[in-house]
Amino acid sequence: MKRLLLHICCGPCSITTLTTLLDQGLEVTGLFYNPNIHPLTEYVKRRDGCLDVAGRLGVPVIVKDDEYDPQAWFRDMAYREANRCFHCYARRLERTAAIAKRGGFDAFSTTLLYSKHQKHDAIAALGRDMESPKTRFHYHDFREGWSEGIETSKDWGIYRQQYCGCLYSENERYARELGKKS
Repeated sequence: MKRLLLHICCGPCSITTLTTLLDQGLEVTGLFYNPNIHPLTEYVKRRDGCLDVAGRLGVPVIVKDDEYDPQAWFRDMAYREANRCFHCYARRLERTAAIAKRGGFDAFSTTLLYSKHQKHDAIAALGRDMESPKTRFHYHDFREGWSEGIETSKDWGIYRQQYCGCLYSENERYARELGKKS
């Protein structure tokens, strides 16, 4: 059985991702590392949703609360706002790949490949670029389970966020309330 480290962004995105990986016979450990999520109360809701789903499915999770540093994330994104998603994906996947390699995992992946709102091809390319001979990037198009994941998260009462996570995405999501186009 291959050991896989899965970067998890939130509970709803992890449901069908985890069940798919478990059905593939993988031994999965989750990783909650998301310095992009703002504000802290949102971070905690998403972390707790991740832990709830993982607990229901019997998956251990490494939580990197000690590395939650939105100020450093904002510094990294400064003057990169137009391409911030790429840099944010890269930061989270680099950390996942490093922990997977150090932990002796055979592979790593991310729940970011589940969302229809993310830049799927960029995430997959970054993951492939970061793999090593001993720690491969496990690609799967988890978007096929989109509707099932939404329904299950509602049935389980898992917190469902309304924006990607960063302050920029929150502002874009709610811009119409100010009469602005996002």
